[in-house]
Amino acid sequence: MPSSDARNLLQIAVPTAAAGVLSVAVSGVVAGGKGAIGAAVGTVLAILFMGIGLYVLQWTAKTLPQLFQAMGMMLYVAQLLLLLIFVAVFKDTSLFNARAFAAGLVVATVVWMAAQARAHMKAKIFYVDPAAEKSEKSEKTGSSS
Repeated sequence: MPSSDARNLLQIAVPTAAAGVLSVAVSGVVAGGKGAIGAAVGTVLAILFMGIGLYVLQWTAKTLPQLFQAMGMMLYVAQLLLLLIFVAVFKDTSLFNARAFAAGLVVATVVWMAAQARAHMKAKIFYVDPAAEKSEKSEKTGSSS
């Protein structure tokens, strides 16, 4: 992973983890130990899904840029389907509090998206690749008259 990608991931994951810790603490106070476990599971799941999604999108942008937008749409649908499967499998669980899980998941997802938007706005992204311009020879096109 290039350093700029790692820096972006750090700018996104740290606030999300901090919000997750806060939601775990609040859920622990409100719903007890099972609430804290539910919020922790929701936060970890959101960070895992969003982190994998970010990695896949960055890989797609570098290797197959023509598929970037379609891959983004497919990825978000896949994330929602995986989350739906997870919720369906654990809907009657007594391992954690379902409301605390949902709250932790939503808080972590919203913070991730806000931090990702902020990181993208702060990033210095070139519109033109300066290295490619320097390496190409100056070729004349058109008529020479």
